[in-house]
Amino acid sequence: MLPFAIVALILILARSATELWLSRLNKHHVRAHTNDVPPAFRGIIDEATYRRSVDYTLAKSHFADIATVFDAIVLIVVLFSGVLPWAFGRLSANFGTSVWAMAAFLVVTGIAFGILGLPFAWYGQFKLEDRFGFNTTTTKTWVLDRVKGFLLAVILGYPLLALVLKVIEWTGANWWLCAAAVVVVFQLLLLLIAPAVIMPLFNKFMQLPEGTLRERLFALAQRTDFPTRSIDVMDGSKRSHHSNAFFTGFGRFRKIVLFDTLIAQLTEPELESVLAHEIGHYKKRHIQKLLGVSMTGVVVAFAAIAWLARQQWVYHAFDFEHQPSFAAANVVPAMLLFALLAGTISFWFSPLVHLWSRHFEYEADAFARATMGEARSLIRALQKLTEKNLSNLTPHPLYSSFYYSHPTLLERKRALRISA
Repeated sequence: MLPFAIVALILILARSATELWLSRLNKHHVRAHTNDVPPAFRGIIDEATYRRSVDYTLAKSHFADIATVFDAIVLIVVLFSGVLPWAFGRLSANFGTSVWAMAAFLVVTGIAFGILGLPFAWYGQFKLEDRFGFNTTTTKTWVLDRVKGFLLAVILGYPLLALVLKVIEWTGANWWLCAAAVVVVFQLLLLLIAPAVIMPLFNKFMQLPEGTLRERLFALAQRTDFPTRSIDVMDGSKRSHHSNAFFTGFGRFRKIVLFDTLIAQLTEPELESVLAHEIGHYKKRHIQKLLGVSMTGVVVAFAAIAWLARQQWVYHAFDFEHQPSFAAANVVPAMLLFALLAGTISFWFSPLVHLWSRHFEYEADAFARATMGEARSLIRALQKLTEKNLSNLTPHPLYSSFYYSHPTLLERKRALRISA
């Protein structure tokens, strides 16, 4: 095995071992608080619900451990068995090396990985979530969701990949900048059309009915100078009892979306505070900042792919043939290897990414408190959502830093009370 292949193997094993260790650390920390509701949460959550939240956390952790091991085994087998260069060679021999054939190879490979994960997705939905009373998805809906997802991957992903590969052949040495620009433009277009075209393929959206809640929320949007034409209710209960709220789209396509489950769980002042939090993300320009980071990530990714595509030793490490050219057939293996191995690197930066994300959440919470003139409504909303979703109330701090993009309930309450 060549040195780069050994490094890749070590990175995969190191990530998987760290994930399993963090999971064990968190489970031990959760079990240490099993017997009694922690003092900070007494009067907020009853003992029976707290025990169910512990059981839910542990069950999800056990399931995630199995998935982690499975994913690592699949990745190692795929990378080191020679199946990828064999499949690439067979496709090239039968269909040629045009951009359409190369794009098809990438799409089919991605779908194959998606199919391998279907048993875990099914178990998580119909066994784990059902066991704790969250699942409301029918088998028909679940299957249709997957079929639609795969079709969208083909309809949107295939032409995009073909265009990127064609750009590579057109632009020569600086192809990675042009390819990154194409992908960034595609992402922006997708953000623009998704609320009107893609999201309705999966869920129904209805305007919030006339009444005091609608008046309250539109008054909030006007008071905070948040431009919106619509406040929609999404049928989240079609799939789960979990709840959420968000806004999506740009310009005339922007809309506020509330899950029907959220409306059923919260009072009007609490819903207003949740929406104020979401508006806080907009007013603090968090979306623009995240988009900027995403665009930068696309450029860095293509720069890394361009570098890999020039390294003969990288190709030989995984039994691919290497041709020093800008042909699609030479760049595609580098794109595939980057896609498979990027997660082993990015995992180690998770605490930094989540630290930044949690800073955004604190800012949005503070905006909501200032807009509402009080913190009580948002705190009550967070407490109810934590209880209804059986969230982990006692995560280990190190585990939280790797996996939690939002602060814990206790951290958010503390910050809200300090800001008040």
